[in-house]
Amino acid sequence: MTEAVVIIGSGLAGYNLARELRKADANVPITVVSRDHAGFYSKPMLSNALAGKKTAATLVMKPAEKMADEVKITVLAQTGVTAIDTAARVLTLSNGQTLPYRDVVLALGADPIRLPLQGDAADTVLSVNDLDDFARFAEALDTAAGGAPVQRVAILGAGLIGCEFANDLLARGIAPTVLDLAERVLPRLLPPEASARLQEKLQAGGACFRFGVGASAVNRSGQALSVSLSDGSTLDTDLVLSAIGLKPRTDLAAAAGVATGRGVLVNRQLATNVPHVYAVGDCAEVDGTLLPYVMPLMQQARALAATLAGTPTAVAYPAMPVVVKTPAWPTVVCPPPLGATGQWVINATEEAIEARFTAEADPDRLLGFALQGKAVAQRQALAALLPPVLG
Repeated sequence: MTEAVVIIGSGLAGYNLARELRKADANVPITVVSRDHAGFYSKPMLSNALAGKKTAATLVMKPAEKMADEVKITVLAQTGVTAIDTAARVLTLSNGQTLPYRDVVLALGADPIRLPLQGDAADTVLSVNDLDDFARFAEALDTAAGGAPVQRVAILGAGLIGCEFANDLLARGIAPTVLDLAERVLPRLLPPEASARLQEKLQAGGACFRFGVGASAVNRSGQALSVSLSDGSTLDTDLVLSAIGLKPRTDLAAAAGVATGRGVLVNRQLATNVPHVYAVGDCAEVDGTLLPYVMPLMQQARALAATLAGTPTAVAYPAMPVVVKTPAWPTVVCPPPLGATGQWVINATEEAIEARFTAEADPDRLLGFALQGKAVAQRQALAALLPPVLG
């Protein structure tokens, strides 16, 4: 029997690659190995599921069995990969069995960054990075320490995920307190004027923000929790949600001799330094670029499918706007390249903010933008004016 292309990971990256490869090659055996239930769902939907009254069960669009039948693949659910023998091209599975491969694709995703918190309740701090995490989060919201529904949530991090969860909790009737060492929301993505407006809109809905402070400990305080902050103060809350960022999963790759940096290092064809080993999605650092968003992984899946089907194809990234899921103040951002020199040109009204980042040497050259309110309708028109991220 022909050895399979094995995809380790059943997230959006893994399953989209399987779909694209099946389109490109109707006959190649494809096996998806997943350490969880392997149901197909959209991870980005986790941060606005409360507003949509979604549960962990209803977020699953297709169970593993349906995906296997539809895409004509083999899915190994509840199965981890403990080692990759790149010389023999064999995977060792968590159940002790081995699985040979023709090519293996690491679609491992990323783990939440965990703060080194002290205190007797540090282990109660939650992160939401997958469906099981969301199920625990939803259950915790229903029953706080005293048995009553949660009224207060502290969110660690005022970045994209922190702001999205803050907005989502407002829809649940919970007014969160968002903490961040930075001086404003989404400082890496938005100019100050856009940050201020988003904060203002979330505050109008009931959210509270505290900047320039971080959490150092979480302790039990009666039926509630007490968060010790870096400025010496404390914050009483019922639940703590950490949303300070993600770290690509690289341990399995590194143990197999695959080069890693911030993520698993791959070239424009998504190939690692080891023959027949590739990487896609949140774990893949492509030609020095690490973009943990949906649009990049879609581009990766199409390019790698073509390569694995026999047509070597380099991935290209067009300008890819990021939609921030904050209905309180719709926001779309396409940040300028790291290190770009230029200036933000802001046009602000009560109903919209249009911010354009133009090149210092050529003010007519658009390098990035941030759109809010009614201005988000200009997303496609402005994206067409931007240079590609990877041409």
